Amino acid sequence: MSKVALKYHFTFPDSRERTFELELDRDTAELSTPTDPNPPAWTELGFHQCTGCPFEKDKVSHCPAAVHLSTVIDGFTDLVSYDKVRVEVETDERAVVATLSAQQALASLMGLIMASSGCPRTAVFRPMARFHLPFSNESETAYRVAAMYLVAQHFIAGAGGKPDFALEDLGRVYRGVHAVNRGMAQRLRAATRQDAIVNAIVLLDVYSSLVPAAIHDILGEIKPAFAALLSEPPSA
Repeated sequence: MSKVALKYHFTFPDSRERTFELELDRDTAELSTPTDPNPPAWTELGFHQCTGCPFEKDKVSHCPAAVHLSTVIDGFTDLVSYDKVRVEVETDERAVVATLSAQQALASLMGLIMASSGCPRTAVFRPMARFHLPFSNESETAYRVAAMYLVAQHFIAGAGGKPDFALEDLGRVYRGVHAVNRGMAQRLRAATRQDAIVNAIVLLDVYSSLVPAAIHDILGEIKPAFAALLSEPPSA
C-alpha cells in the first residue's frame, strides 16, 4: 500500500522542538491507524459527541478524529494562541517554512488530521489533505475548495449524475464540518488548559463559515487571471 509522508516540525519560543510524522494512504488519503492502545477518556465517542455523528456508541468506542488529535495536543498544552512558532512542513516534493501564531500553525496540522482521520463528516476534505497546502490564506482556501468541489462534480457528471457546477450545495458540505468543529472544541476544552489548541479549531470553524458564504465574491476577485481561458478560442 503506497503512502504519502508528511512531517510537521515545530520550534517553540523557548527553543523546544517537536516533530509529528503523518502517513496518508496515497489512494484514499486516510491516515494510518494510531498505535496508542489506551487513548484518553476525552476521545470516547460519547464524550461531547458531535451533533449528527453517524457513529453509534455500541459499535464505535472512540471518535477517530479525537484519537488522532490526541497524539498531537500533548506538545501544545502550555502554549497560548498568539505565541510565535516556527514550523517546517516537509513532503516528498517540497518543504514549506513559516513563522506564525501557534493557533494558525495548529489549525493547519489539525485540519489535515481531521480531514484524513476516518471521521465520515470531514472525509469530504480528503482530496485537500491528499494535496496538502499548509498555512493557506482565505483566497487560496476558497480556490482550493472550489477546485476540489468542481472536480467532484466532474466525476458525478461522468457517472451520469447531476453535477452542481454552480456550487449551490457547497454550504451543506460545510454545515456537517461545522458540527464536527463545535463538538471537537468541546472535547478539547476538557483536554487542555491553554487556548492555542481550542482556538485552532475555532479558526478552522471560521473558515467553515466564511468560505461557503464568500466563495463567489472571492472567486470573482481572481476571475481576471482566467481571461485567456475564458476568451473565445482562435478560429482555425
